[in-house]
Amino acid sequence: MIKAVVFDVGECLVDETREYGTWADWLGVPRHTFASVFGAVIAQGRDYRETFQEFRPGFDLHEQREARAAAGQPEHFDEGDLYPDVRPALAQLRTDGLWVGIAGNQTVRAGSILRELFTQDVDFIGTSDDWGASKPDPAFFHRVAEVVPFENSEILYVGDRVDNDLRPAVAAGMKTALVRRGPWATIQWRSDEASALPTFRIESLVELPERIAKFNGEAR
Repeated sequence: MIKAVVFDVGECLVDETREYGTWADWLGVPRHTFASVFGAVIAQGRDYRETFQEFRPGFDLHEQREARAAAGQPEHFDEGDLYPDVRPALAQLRTDGLWVGIAGNQTVRAGSILRELFTQDVDFIGTSDDWGASKPDPAFFHRVAEVVPFENSEILYVGDRVDNDLRPAVAAGMKTALVRRGPWATIQWRSDEASALPTFRIESLVELPERIAKFNGEAR
């Protein structure tokens, strides 16, 4: 049975359109050009951070985040950047008695923003910066398993990426859900792994409570 649901952040809970748009502005390139190259990099199976190298070779994302903060332009997201199905889905999962967590590749600043946004909605929030391990490193999912008070097989990890979310979560013995939105899920949706790996394939997070209830009912 599924007893805990843990969510990725970017393009799962948070629509990153605005954030990546500000990176295009910082680089001084048109937003549609940046988005096009971003999609091409993902489609080629490359690390998304290589997008920045296409425009500025030697670009260091960590250093540039610090430079943006010093210039009064720190990374930022708020309630308006949450996908509209996030609050209803979290509320229903909690009502259904499931343990709910958030864990993704995020900075310390992003972790602070998440804790302000979800003060009463989840049982735990963890980030790669907190843990010193980033997806798809198995160490990240070991940390998830440590904080969730259930067996790995009772954890459902929800994300938008086959490579960063589904593949390592399945390897850790967890169940998975792939939500179809954002550039990665859109590009990867018809791949063999996107069809075979996830326990659930969903178009919206609000589908999860019913899908989990049905799964648990059949598991009894």
